[in-house]
Amino acid sequence: MSQDPTHGPEVARGPRPPAADRLATRRRREVVAVLLFGGSPMFESSIPLSVFGVDRQDAGVPRYRLLVCAGEEGPLRTTGGLELRAPYGLGAVARAGTVIVPAWRSITGPPPAPALAALRRAHAEGARVVGLCTGAFALGAAGLLDGRPATTHWMYAPTLAKRYPSVHVDPRELFVDDGDILTSAGTAAGIDLCLHIVRTDHGAEAANALARRLVLPVRRTVGPAEPAGQQRPLDRSLPEDIGADPLAEVVAWALEHLHEQFDVEALAARAYMSRRTFDRRFRALTGSAPLQWLITQRVLQAQRLLEVSDYSVDEVAGRCGFRSPVALRGHFRRQLGSSPAAYRAAYRARRQSRGQGEGGSQPTVPPPARGNRPEADHRGGRAHSGAEPGRSGEGEPGGPSARPGALHPAGRPSHAPAGPTGPGEQRPGSPPRAGEAPGRDKPVRDGWSPRFPAQRPRPAS
Repeated sequence: MSQDPTHGPEVARGPRPPAADRLATRRRREVVAVLLFGGSPMFESSIPLSVFGVDRQDAGVPRYRLLVCAGEEGPLRTTGGLELRAPYGLGAVARAGTVIVPAWRSITGPPPAPALAALRRAHAEGARVVGLCTGAFALGAAGLLDGRPATTHWMYAPTLAKRYPSVHVDPRELFVDDGDILTSAGTAAGIDLCLHIVRTDHGAEAANALARRLVLPVRRTVGPAEPAGQQRPLDRSLPEDIGADPLAEVVAWALEHLHEQFDVEALAARAYMSRRTFDRRFRALTGSAPLQWLITQRVLQAQRLLEVSDYSVDEVAGRCGFRSPVALRGHFRRQLGSSPAAYRAAYRARRQSRGQGEGGSQPTVPPPARGNRPEADHRGGRAHSGAEPGRSGEGEPGGPSARPGALHPAGRPSHAPAGPTGPGEQRPGSPPRAGEAPGRDKPVRDGWSPRFPAQRPRPAS
């Protein structure tokens, strides 16, 4: 249990019913309450307001209802000197299915008791509770992180782990999705988590449309040797004025023919350019190398098919232009953090959980043209994918696997969401081995590098 003195007995750990079963009828996931406190940074406070508080239905982004709530009495003055006025109080939190704490001003003291009680009550009634950056300290003070994986700003991660010893703190993650409790790393990582919430609720198309409106990468990821702050985007949206560029026709053709197998040389030939000239012009236009852009578009197309169709993974690979299912699995895991089958299982579990909890219906899924339904290996109630041998078909090796290890300031905690494991490695959810250090693919470093997580699917009732 947490050692914070404000921890109440009503949050004792134990088996939890699925969030869909506990979600009170007055709470809806599309109703988002943002809990603001004085002394918080303006940037973190503005993130959920920008993502969930603006109507962008014209861009294909379903609408959320935002309730901006004051977490305490008195003026809410930000660290930059601005004074905020919230139109709602703590009572409005009872109407929200998603409660977000953008930040908390102190890493040594708890928020006011009424705010902690509101967070506990919301979670007990099935709302998902989100902590951005130092907002994780508010969740920890409420006892909502006990026994769970979590992250926060890397500067404050040691303090969070020391103050709440039962929390499995992993400062390398951009964010951690533990079903009904979500936390993000520092500052801009809150945007990644909010986009992830939109993706969880409404699919990749809505999240991608929102990212384009906000002029953001769809996802961020880091390489094994890249320090924090040097994240490279997974996807770059095309410039809006691309139609005026001679390469526009080639780009449009590529997007319309992703189901075909073609390479960068073929695109250069369509543009009547040498490969070297084409690479230079394409990079100047899009900010991405042609090969990486093409692979990313194929992966995003596969992601959409996995969400809305019953095509097998092999069929999805063929319909997205990959030379083999192994190529799809390798690139999908490297860019999105899980196998195609595990992603589909997690996505459908979330949709089913939300539909049952809110009385919604499942979307109509077209039948496959042929083949079997995708398979998913479930271990301990979680979708799991095995290792993918060999290299992918696009000339790039598969990404390194990740395994959970003992709690360590530079390693992954034993209960944190993990990516696929390799042969002979510990499976996600298994107890840590005695004295185990971080895995060989996660060496101890002087600094921490965020790593994009694979989310844990919510249990379906």
